[in-house]
Amino acid sequence: MRTTLIGLGLAALTFGAAMAGPLDTYRWRSRVLVLSAPDPADADLRAQRAALGPMRGGVAERDLVVVEAIGDTPEARALRAQLSLPAGEFRAVLVGKDGGAKLTAAAPIPPQKLFATIDAMPMRRGEIEGAR
Repeated sequence: MRTTLIGLGLAALTFGAAMAGPLDTYRWRSRVLVLSAPDPADADLRAQRAALGPMRGGVAERDLVVVEAIGDTPEARALRAQLSLPAGEFRAVLVGKDGGAKLTAAAPIPPQKLFATIDAMPMRRGEIEGAR
């Protein structure tokens, strides 16, 4: 598995201590967009990366990190197993700060839809209210 940040300034995923739950390190701290693809040349993976590239302000504002499960590494398999994702197809999964999957798609998720989904979450609404 790789964490590709494509200039988004996002945190890198490390394994070792938390192999039982690859996303546990993010729980209650960050929302995670998991991108799963069979290989780095996957067209949907490339399209999702391109769509997020110019949206780094919105990504950071929503405490969103992007984690990629690419190929057939042990880490990618563990992440796919945690989210019940197929190995040979693209999937994008938005995971909330509580660790639950909030949105799953077999095609790239437009940033506007991703941000609207996050902004509708109770925890996010609390963050917005607290910032005022």
